[in-house]
Parts: sequence; C-alpha cells; structure tokens
Amino acid sequence: MATTRTTSKRAAAKRADDSSGEALVRPIGFLAGVDEAGRGPLCGSVVAAAVILDPTRPIVGLDDSKKLTAAKRESLAAQIRETAIAWAVAEATHEEIDSLNILHATLLAMRRAVTALQQVPHVVWVDGNRAPDFGLPARAVVGGDALVPEISAASILAKTVRDAQMRALDEHYPHLGLASHKGYATAAHLAALKIHGVPAFYRRSFEPVRSMLAQDELPF
Repeated sequence: MATTRTTSKRAAAKRADDSSGEALVRPIGFLAGVDEAGRGPLCGSVVAAAVILDPTRPIVGLDDSKKLTAAKRESLAAQIRETAIAWAVAEATHEEIDSLNILHATLLAMRRAVTALQQVPHVVWVDGNRAPDFGLPARAVVGGDALVPEISAASILAKTVRDAQMRALDEHYPHLGLASHKGYATAAHLAALKIHGVPAFYRRSFEPVRSMLAQDELPF
C-alpha cells in the first residue's frame, strides 16, 4: 500500500546541520527525506514515508516525531500533506517482516515509499545508519529526523499512519490495549496476550510471540 501526493516546484540548495561530525550540505534539486515507524512493536506492519518539502512553504515545528505530542504530530502531518512537493507512505506487512526479517522489511518499505513519490527526487536522505538501494544517490543520516526537515516530515507521516493502524486494530481487539501501547512489548500487553492468545497480525519471528506460539498459545 502506498499513499502519495505531489505538486510541481523545485527544491533549493542550502546547508544543514552536521550529523555525527559530517557536514550535511543540501543538494541542488529535489531532496527526499525517508524515515520509518514500527520496527520494534510485536505486531502489524512497519511503515515508511518519503517527503520532498517545498522550500517556499516552510513548516514550523518539524522535529523527530518521538519528541512531539500526538496532537502536534497530527497537525504537522496535515500541513505536510498540504504543502509538500511530494509525499508517499508505504509499508511492509507482518508476513514480510517474518519472511525477510525486520531490517530488510524496513528497507523494502522505504524503497516502496520512494518509488511511490510522484516527483522523482535527485537525492534521498534516510534517517539512521543504513540506506537501501533506491537506484538514486542516497545517504544515511544518523539522527536525521531531528536534523533534516524532510526526514522529520517523513518521521511524522510514518508515525501518524502507523498509530492510526494500531487504533483501528484496537477497535476490533480492545482487550489488547493497542491504542495505548501501539504494539510494543509492555507488561500489560504481554499479560493480555497470555490471557487472550496471539492474533494473526502478530510477528511470529519476534520474541516473546514466537515462544508463546511454541507453547500452544493459539492465534484467534
């Protein structure tokens, strides 16, 4: 699944902050920022987003999505969708995570997001220490979600989409508390799984899900 939006403007070149001691010099042309949400949870998809911002329409308040309140993330996500030159959200399913492993599934989701952009970027910057092969010039930026506005925007889109997926699942499985813990391995979450069993959308390759299933904790 991928969701996209585009307008037609050209990004300008400017200098960004340093990351891990290496200067970030913004390229001339369209720069796509990429980030993910949902690598750590026990269930659901891993979601990635790619964003090309419009330098003539700056968005105030962009930052690492984890540093923002839920309300602020939602407000910024709406602005990103409205003003970005292009944006896309894609995912890799829990089945793909179990088949490929979480790292390669995350890289797959990132490639899908960049491919779905309706404006082809000249350069792609990815949050973290590893960038997938996009068939385009790319680099990884450690801490990029707090340094590069395009990556911050991608972080926000990925996080808001992933959280919405957990809220939707919570409507069908309210006893698991997905709307609150978003699928992470909290004590309350693990206790609920032990009582109610492991649903089909959980990642079978993740512990303690694998051990629970091995002990005949059947899905429902």
